[in-house]
Amino acid sequence: MSKCRKLLAGTALLTLIASPVLAESLGIGRLALPEEIAAWDVAVMPDGRGLPEGRGNVLDGEDYWIDYCAVCHGDFAEGAGAWPAIVGGRGSLTAERPLKTVESYWPYLSTVWDYINRSMPFGAAQTLETDEVYAITAYILYSAGLVDDDFELSHENFTEIRLPNEGGFYLDDRAEVEWPIFQQEPCMSDCSAPVSISARATDIDVTPEFPVIRFTYSDGSTSAVVEEVDEASAAPEADAPAEEVQMASLDPALVAAGEAAWRQCRTCHQIGDGARNGTGPQLNGIVGANAAQVDGFRYSPALTEAGEAGLVWTDEALDAFLENPAGKIPRNRMSFRGVRSADERAALIAYLASHSD
Repeated sequence: MSKCRKLLAGTALLTLIASPVLAESLGIGRLALPEEIAAWDVAVMPDGRGLPEGRGNVLDGEDYWIDYCAVCHGDFAEGAGAWPAIVGGRGSLTAERPLKTVESYWPYLSTVWDYINRSMPFGAAQTLETDEVYAITAYILYSAGLVDDDFELSHENFTEIRLPNEGGFYLDDRAEVEWPIFQQEPCMSDCSAPVSISARATDIDVTPEFPVIRFTYSDGSTSAVVEEVDEASAAPEADAPAEEVQMASLDPALVAAGEAAWRQCRTCHQIGDGARNGTGPQLNGIVGANAAQVDGFRYSPALTEAGEAGLVWTDEALDAFLENPAGKIPRNRMSFRGVRSADERAALIAYLASHSD
């Protein structure tokens, strides 16, 4: 008998033996107990069915996130290495490379809770307590800007939460809409107009030149190199307004380096035209401003107290805060661990300074 036939025969035999009637008559196995079925039946539905009683808040969730999740998904759920981001990407689904996250793509909070409960942490699935799952889910909602930092998620308010892309899912209508289209006779010749090259990027000079960046770290390691900038070309005109003079006095290469380093900040903060508050406040005009003064943002008590005590975001204060946020202002809720490179901090401050009110 061939290997293929042996495999098919073996599969058929196992299928017969696995049937309840044969299993009972042959004395193989037993019926599953109700509690055993319940242990496998852990699915949670969008309407709350299957959701166990429990609760967890954002602040506890942040602690659990650092312990169980940050190593793969980053301190702010922005992703780490090859591991996926959990938040961000809102409005990117129509882009060439969409970012599919809880914030941009997932339709229901039940999917989030169920996946964490069923499959996380990686390598230790189903080891989290129910309240820990609630707390981690609450922290994800907070990181996505969907709830405040004092929010508590529970089985009682669970179905009140709506994710941004819930309306992006709808019933599969391909049988009625797409199937008839693909039943038409295919085009086999002269199906489209001829394609020709009308212009090349090198002809119209659309490719920008970027300065190369160098960051020197305390251990002596470096990344890339900053190009020298022609100081004469960067000098401001004598009669330029004060704001333009200040902007022109900034080293363009340093600002460009700061823009590259900004990637670690943009998960929580926005800057530039249309910037708004999210997990952290928008940072337009932050350099030289009093601390904790951005309209509409709810600061931690520690940062509010620092602002009321007269803290001003000078270059020196920003440098100290960026190096060690928890050391500069203890008990503030910014869980970012800091920027260890002095060069990188200087670049970030220059980039912040380039965005005034």
